[in-house]
Amino acid sequence: MRIGPYTLENNLIVAPMAGVTDRPFRLLCRKMGAGMAVSEMVTSNSLLYGSEKTRRRANHDGEPAPVTVQIAGADPELLAEAARYNVGHGAEIIDINMGCPAKKVCNILAGSALLRDEALVGRILDRVVAAVPVPVTLKIRTGWDRAHRNAVQIAKLAEASGIQALAIHGRTRACMFSGSAEYATIAEVKSRVGIPVIANGDIDRAEKVKAVLAETKADGVMIGRAAQGRPWIFREMSHYLATGELLPPPGVCEIWQILIHHLEGLRRFYGEYAGVRIARKHIGWYTRGLADSAAFRDRMNHLATAAEQREAIDQFFAEQAARSTRLMYDPAA
Repeated sequence: MRIGPYTLENNLIVAPMAGVTDRPFRLLCRKMGAGMAVSEMVTSNSLLYGSEKTRRRANHDGEPAPVTVQIAGADPELLAEAARYNVGHGAEIIDINMGCPAKKVCNILAGSALLRDEALVGRILDRVVAAVPVPVTLKIRTGWDRAHRNAVQIAKLAEASGIQALAIHGRTRACMFSGSAEYATIAEVKSRVGIPVIANGDIDRAEKVKAVLAETKADGVMIGRAAQGRPWIFREMSHYLATGELLPPPGVCEIWQILIHHLEGLRRFYGEYAGVRIARKHIGWYTRGLADSAAFRDRMNHLATAAEQREAIDQFFAEQAARSTRLMYDPAA
């Protein structure tokens, strides 16, 4: 799969997720087999460029190409400025967020709220594409609600503006994350445009990737929530697409090692105080479905230091390893 001058290692892409796809998570997913990872969204408000959060989100040290940064906002000029800022800080692809359903984003007419104003969408796309010398991509939903599905119209605007790839979450904004993803709309978009189309939504296992690609004829897939606490999902998917064979799930000891590697990355990136607290949600995801995990997570939320956290994790996983050498992941857990 190609996006501009970049040929991806495969067509498996980490979806941008606020508060999740920071640099440590992106690096881990790439190491585990993802072909590309998109950053959590960066505000287009230039007044925030000096904030610690924005500086951290613009830190791409050690990331393999292509470094992809998602920007969010509603003003064409501010989005163009944000694109230039991030390219100046290492971004090799700029992605525009028109898919976020969160109220705090939609209330400022950004994210998926933009889908209600196709004229504004066109102005934003034209301005951002003209502002930077790197490929610009776009992420959308199928529309604002079921009565106003306009993904095809937005896709045509995107292609005409010079957008070089389009990711579609197969739900409307009104659906949020409920119900099933509507792959038929993604298939229709793919049949109507010539740029790469990336399918997103409810893709949580290797067999589902193959089925979605067959149904939509999409060029790639974007994996979000299914990768939380399960970054090895990318190697499972890559192996299945290449061979038709399912890899066995990772053993408890390997998951233990992956988790520790992830937490060390978080603490190096954020420092101990923030790193320990940010790690809590990831620990919860890694341990879901395991014996006694609810009590373990409750205890974890009261530990304040990296040493305490590491000791508790080591004890918990040693107990799990004594029970079984294999962790079976249940997507419903």
